[in-house]
Amino acid sequence: MNTEAVNQSQFVTLNGSSAPVLSRLSYVAAEPFAVNIAFRTERGRWVEWTFARELLAQGLSEPAGLGDVRVRPDLANDEDLLILEIESPDGYALVEIEREDVERFLDAAAEVIPLGSESEHFDIDGFIDEITNV
Repeated sequence: MNTEAVNQSQFVTLNGSSAPVLSRLSYVAAEPFAVNIAFRTERGRWVEWTFARELLAQGLSEPAGLGDVRVRPDLANDEDLLILEIESPDGYALVEIEREDVERFLDAAAEVIPLGSESEHFDIDGFIDEITNV
């Protein structure tokens, strides 16, 4: 296993669809504060969202997020599910993810960089170079 990254593929329910959608959660050490979730929309095409790892972790126990990405446990219907809501000017998606899959993913990501120690691994100089050399 690459010790700098974590990838986990799974099927999720997207917008109440009766057919699950293939999704992929990713975490890389080079971006220690972020996680990425991608949904396969057709063969070879993925739609991706990047958001705070802390948001995903907090959403396991309570509603989290105020912006385009919100995460919460599904306490009303199924405690084993986590609800991820994604919103943009192009649309809205409600994703149901198995809570156990998210916990396993976050545990693997914490082995790469422990939650709360991200700033020790963040390359601020590289980030400044990236945003000023656009």
